[in-house]
Amino acid sequence: MRPEPSDVRCSPEAWGIQSFSWPPLVTLRPSAYVGTPSFLKILLDKGEETGTDTTSITKAGVGGEALPPSLRDEFKGRGVTVLQSYGTADLELIAYESESLEGMILDEEIIVEIVRPGSGDPVAEGEVGEVVASLLNPLYPLIRFATGDMSAVMEGTSPCGRTNTRIRGWLGRADQTTKLKGMYVHPSQVNEVVARHPEVSKARLIVGQENAQDVMTLNCEVAETSTGLDDKISESLQNVCKVRGEVAIVAPGSLPNDGKVIDDIRTYE
Repeated sequence: MRPEPSDVRCSPEAWGIQSFSWPPLVTLRPSAYVGTPSFLKILLDKGEETGTDTTSITKAGVGGEALPPSLRDEFKGRGVTVLQSYGTADLELIAYESESLEGMILDEEIIVEIVRPGSGDPVAEGEVGEVVASLLNPLYPLIRFATGDMSAVMEGTSPCGRTNTRIRGWLGRADQTTKLKGMYVHPSQVNEVVARHPEVSKARLIVGQENAQDVMTLNCEVAETSTGLDDKISESLQNVCKVRGEVAIVAPGSLPNDGKVIDDIRTYE
């Protein structure tokens, strides 16, 4: 696991680097950097620590990990303009930023869907879900490859002039499996419960604690409810997940748009 940019382990030694060799930076005066944002921070910090001039680096293309807005601002304050890309080892490039910095533009050679975690069903435009991609490479074809990453499609096109679809970038991981009362509960099980009741348009399982006991409540968006619907959903919930839980009927659009099917709010302090 690579250290995060804010981690105290972000030192050359944490990355297996025993010493820095500065002559290429000093003599060649490179203007650009390509790599992870955390390693760029290491380079700039080490240059400041040793009195080495790193001001030749004015632009960077980064990827491989999240780029927090605070770190981007820090780079900008040090004279480095940063653009990031998003990809995986299997798919290679999926999307990239342009100078407009409004979302990430999908690569023209890849087909991307945003689906509800655990189901594979496409979500509405703008709704957060899991990135699923297809790459029609004759040497290594991938069809609906689930990345495990969360994102959402953005409306319109980029101000920079590129017209391909944009996504909001990396918004977290899709794996939301949790365990309560000795049983694992998966997003696919929640989706199975929803599939049994057409009245439910969207659901979110909240896992918490009461009196040191695990409890769960399935919040269901329903436009038109009927008598006993909550009891029927509760029965399905227990049959599918093997754990008893409460059901709450809520109005359409009231659940957060963050892609979560299971929200574990338990604390263990």
